[in-house]
Amino acid sequence: MATTSADNGIPQSAAGGPPAAGRGGDGGGERGWFAPAGGERTAEQSARPGPDAENAQSAEPAYPANPGYGRFEPSRDAELIRRTLEEIEPIAQAVTSYFYALLFLQHPGLRELFPAAMDSQRDRLFKALLTAAKLVDERRVLVEFLSHLGRGHRKYGTRPEHYPAVGECLVAALTRYATRTWDAETEAAWVRAYTAISQIMIDAAAEDERRAPAWWQAEVVAHERRTPDIAVLTLRPDQPYPFRAGQYASVETPWWPKVWRHYSLACAPRPDGLLVLHVKVVPAGWVSTALVHRARPGDVLRLGAAAGSMAVDHSSDTGLLCLGGGTGIAPVKALVEEVARGGRARPVEVFYGARSGPDLYDLEAMRELDRRHSWLTVRPVVTEGLPDGGGLTGRLPDVVREHGPWQGYDGYLSGPPGMVRSGVEALVAAGVPAHRIRHDSLDALGAAGAARD
Repeated sequence: MATTSADNGIPQSAAGGPPAAGRGGDGGGERGWFAPAGGERTAEQSARPGPDAENAQSAEPAYPANPGYGRFEPSRDAELIRRTLEEIEPIAQAVTSYFYALLFLQHPGLRELFPAAMDSQRDRLFKALLTAAKLVDERRVLVEFLSHLGRGHRKYGTRPEHYPAVGECLVAALTRYATRTWDAETEAAWVRAYTAISQIMIDAAAEDERRAPAWWQAEVVAHERRTPDIAVLTLRPDQPYPFRAGQYASVETPWWPKVWRHYSLACAPRPDGLLVLHVKVVPAGWVSTALVHRARPGDVLRLGAAAGSMAVDHSSDTGLLCLGGGTGIAPVKALVEEVARGGRARPVEVFYGARSGPDLYDLEAMRELDRRHSWLTVRPVVTEGLPDGGGLTGRLPDVVREHGPWQGYDGYLSGPPGMVRSGVEALVAAGVPAHRIRHDSLDALGAAGAARD
């Protein structure tokens, strides 16, 4: 069993492998837990239609034939897993540190999949695993969440053979720290859950590999500083980049290898294939600082596949009510462009918010769209002073509520997490049904920051 420091619980040596959890018995022994039946599967062997939200109720994920652990039992397993999560929540940082230390000591080859500095990356994988575990009895949501993760992890170089190592170290970390709730039944529940989780991700990645690259190369063809800390970048991908207005792209710069950050696409798909990003420097933001202050035309970035669900339903004539805070105006602008280029004529109301007039860096472009389209109304909103040319003063969600009711509209929100939360409340109070309000995941917003650094 690995020894640990009394101060931080980090393994000091990997002698003897992981803690004894799961060894022996019918569980298949060390590493046998998480290997799919018949041995580890390659991406090619896994290349069958991946599960998604539409077929989630009928798809039957593959599980390993480990007789000691049996079939996945969502209700009972979820209860056991949540007990563990409740126990480790107060000490999550220690559990996370132990997990990564064990992973890198026992499987040093996996270290190259992660950035050199782990400060911002450290919690993400572990948090994703725990989030998935919480959803084990919510099949549709779980499959959708994991399929997205599986596709997204391709850009890191993740392969099917990496999943068993992660599962072993996850269980080892939980075994060490969940001392009050951990027992053989709980361990079996976690093994079953992780097996299901990993197989869904493997299958989604394999299916995605058949139709899209793991990443795109994108040359910076224009770089415009709008304010001291905001830049607008125009990119030319090396091959067609499929996306919908309202989605975001993950970006890696040459200055911070393996550090990926999310940025909303500020345009609808164009005939010339160019992409536009709005980037604001955020405190300690490695990627955002590089993109704003260092990037120049000719530099080459890498892009992961587009993601996000803030897409417009063009089969409907319902009006669009859009709230964009700060660089959150980027996806709103893309939605307006998409409606203008081929969607149904429908009323579109845009509330563009910032702290002060100078922070409304894209206001003139939005006003130009307003002048060209009779169905579009753009209202600038600031909390301090007034924008040039007039506008509204107050908190963005409060101003939107005051201009309601909005029963005949679909709501779209993008901006800092706090603005999105209060904006959702304001839209519901102003008459927009909750099921017709769209925004990016608040978990993703919280992890990426308002500017998606």
